Amino acid sequence: MVMGSNLGHKPLTGKTVLVTGGARRVGKTIVLACAGAGADVIIHHGHSAGEAGEVCTQARALGVNAWVVQSDLNDPEQAKALIPSSFSLSPLYAVINNAAIFRPGGPMETDLAAWQEHLNTNLTAPFLISRAFASLLPTGREGRIINILDWRALRPGVDHFAYTISKAGLAAMTQSLAAALAPHIIVNGLALGAILPPSDGSETPPITRQVPAQRWASLEEVNQAVLFLLSGPSYITGEIIHLDGGRHLI
Repeated sequence: MVMGSNLGHKPLTGKTVLVTGGARRVGKTIVLACAGAGADVIIHHGHSAGEAGEVCTQARALGVNAWVVQSDLNDPEQAKALIPSSFSLSPLYAVINNAAIFRPGGPMETDLAAWQEHLNTNLTAPFLISRAFASLLPTGREGRIINILDWRALRPGVDHFAYTISKAGLAAMTQSLAAALAPHIIVNGLALGAILPPSDGSETPPITRQVPAQRWASLEEVNQAVLFLLSGPSYITGEIIHLDGGRHLI
């Protein structure tokens, strides 16, 4: 069963949602959850054209419009152009800044190139995308932005240093944009914990031992949280919801 297709109603019918990094993993399930809730979807990818096309086909099978757009978010000029090209396909209701790179390395192992790539993709691109979205959204129309974060963003450690710092910056930007773009654009963050094992096939560490919930999250729980932030109360803005089984508490 496609994630999100079991919803009893379709609160996003008539709305278009852009999901960055929507071709794979969590981004893919978010795209299909939005489509299952009635949204037309724009699937962004950086270098996964085949997978993006497959997700597009699955979304259209749910009875919605779907498009694929390509942009290398490590390049600020391409990131800046993503929103105008998306609006040319369909006026946007929401942007989900999901695309990110996640590479290991502490502060002494992180070279300048890795540092800059993480900042470009995980922080600068969401800034440029959010600003362009706010500029193109028609006056008086409601819009929503969701920034996909990580529990590490509010509990920075020494591993995955560049990733963690970029996500910490995105958490701060979430709250700043919520104040700056109110009242017409609602901005919230979703900080994820143990959702999917590493994409490189490396051994999965026993991380659930450190999770009060004592388990991995399900992708359906990610869907439920995203759809709440897209269709729930517009009086909620500037919030960071932790979907991490309580990991950030320890």
